[in-house]
Parts: sequence; structure tokens; C-alpha cells
Amino acid sequence: MARTPVFAIPDDPDSSVYRFIIVAAKRARQLQGGARSFLPTTSKKPTVAAMEETRRGLVKYWDPVAQADTPVFEEPQL
Repeated sequence: MARTPVFAIPDDPDSSVYRFIIVAAKRARQLQGGARSFLPTTSKKPTVAAMEETRRGLVKYWDPVAQADTPVFEEPQL
């Protein structure tokens, strides 16, 4: 029986814990740099706020590896 991780991004079909950590870490960097939080929080730590925002699905992300089969740039037809 497969166990689901405690922390997972809601719209992540793989329920990847690693993706959750990467997205939350990048969001924490944004919060440290002065970005406004999506949630009113009592926590002073940006990592806690970033993890909560990511868990609730408020942080949008794009996975270039998952999109690798679709071309990003198409050559013009001559």
C-alpha cells in the first residue's frame, strides 16, 4: 500500500515531496526579499509562511521537465 506524503502540493499529480520543498524554498526566498505574503500570518519566519502558502496551493509554479515534450519555441515556416 502506497503512503501519501504529509506535505504535497494539491495540484501535483505525482504528490512529490521534493517538488513541495523546492517550491516552498523558492517562495521563502521571495518572502525574505520583501514579497508580500498571500496569507495573514502570525509567524515571523518566512519558511513557515511559505510552506503554508504552498500547502494551500496559493503558490503557482511551472515545471519545465513536465512540459519538455511540448516545444517552447516553434521555428517559423518558410
